[in-house]
Amino acid sequence: MRFGRILAEVCLMDIAIAQTNLKIMPLGDSLTELACWRAKLWADLKANNMTDRIEFVGSVNNTRECDTVDGDFAKQHHEGHTGYLAIDIAYDHIDGWINDTKPDIVTFMLGTDDIARGRRLEDVVEAYTDMVKTMRQHNEYTKIIVNTIVPLPANMEPVNNLNDMIPGWAQEQNKTESPIYVNDIYPFPDTLLKDGIYPNDDGEQQIVGTLSPLLTWVINSNTTSNNMVLV
Repeated sequence: MRFGRILAEVCLMDIAIAQTNLKIMPLGDSLTELACWRAKLWADLKANNMTDRIEFVGSVNNTRECDTVDGDFAKQHHEGHTGYLAIDIAYDHIDGWINDTKPDIVTFMLGTDDIARGRRLEDVVEAYTDMVKTMRQHNEYTKIIVNTIVPLPANMEPVNNLNDMIPGWAQEQNKTESPIYVNDIYPFPDTLLKDGIYPNDDGEQQIVGTLSPLLTWVINSNTTSNNMVLV
């Protein structure tokens, strides 16, 4: 009888682990908050039977029209904040956001507003490093996806330079237990922008087209924050 009780408790624990959804935080500025690529990403993941295993987390509710078409996605959240610089997020906000939601995976696209305001690229990359340190302080197994940033046709040199810096930075900061993946959204011609800043429908699909397979692969690795494997 005692062995039977232990076996039952183990089975219940396995079921609880299996039912735990991976928490994914979409993190960024207005390109994350106001654009519709998150909704398209969710739709793509849903079409591939992934969304019953995940949830998007953050302090911001989905409120845009494209966010509410799908009832399941309307319940999701994010950390997209219009006008926020990478350095603002790193030093003023990220600790609270991560502490409140405990994400297993963070995908971020940041640096556009920093460039627009003339910030040094070295400061942007240093902010990336600080954010990653904070994520790992709360969850040493956090998986991180850093996306290259969209073009700014009026000021492409710093955009290209930052995007060129990202792979080397990711390699330096990479850890076996907390890997950093680079999602390169390029080629991203200016025709994929609707106003010189925000991606149009095709531009959003371009982001999803590179991010979705990478995120799917990371999800399928199935490692949670407590290093247990989902079944």
